[in-house]
Amino acid sequence: MIMKKSISRKLGANGKDLVIGEKTLIMGILNVTPDSFSDGGKFDDVEKALSHAKEMVLDGADIIDVGGESTRPGSLSVDLEEELLRTIPVVKGISKNLDTLISIDSYKAKVAYEALKNGAHIINDVWGFQKDPDMAKIAAEFQVPSILMHNKIDTEYDIDIIESMKSFFDKSIELGLKNGLKEENIILDPGIGFGKTPEQNVYVMSRLDEIKAFGFPVLLGTSRKSMIGKILDLPADERLEGTLGTNSYGILLGCEVIRVHDVKEHLRMVKVMDSIIRGAI
Repeated sequence: MIMKKSISRKLGANGKDLVIGEKTLIMGILNVTPDSFSDGGKFDDVEKALSHAKEMVLDGADIIDVGGESTRPGSLSVDLEEELLRTIPVVKGISKNLDTLISIDSYKAKVAYEALKNGAHIINDVWGFQKDPDMAKIAAEFQVPSILMHNKIDTEYDIDIIESMKSFFDKSIELGLKNGLKEENIILDPGIGFGKTPEQNVYVMSRLDEIKAFGFPVLLGTSRKSMIGKILDLPADERLEGTLGTNSYGILLGCEVIRVHDVKEHLRMVKVMDSIIRGAI
């Protein structure tokens, strides 16, 4: 196996810098929702959310990812106003109280716009600019790093799943560039757990190097996912070791960002992995 070392680059992120490739970045998950699959209802008011964000930053998170709509299978969609009510006060609170990068986990352009106006720095779109036609325009207007995730409404693929993902990413990248987003601001996410069965997720993991071959930074989000549950036959709150395993593998293949629930444990793993891959302690 060839260990991939990323080229370091600094991206402007709405008043802050996002440095890609210097070390593996840890994105801490902050779901301000009542129904997320792993932590729904735990942080669904501003004070609880801010307290958890502080804890994750102290534990080593480089980015706090704020999401106001659960994307677990079978979850109900949230209307725009409700999502704004859930996310914007939390973004404001984090921006005011913590010196950290904030990403907004939403596929709605209006939510992204309001979050960026109120202190967010990164867009994390689980539909890769393909759900809301205005999302790419907002990303270009603010010129912020934008995570484009692969997604699908079902798990049926007429062609090889990696080839299908490549077509999806081609479209997402084209949407960004066509609307004026700088190529350097594009980050790809293979969308583990989205539009894929557990078996398909394992297959995609085994071919992550082909996603890296696009030439863009890659974010990997496997934290507590059903793929790990299927392999280990364990509930969501007992999937830490499996998550560490998948993220270690992703780092070996050059993934620059990992999106996780358990920040402290991942920081320890990342320090070891980065020391080996980058040749420094």
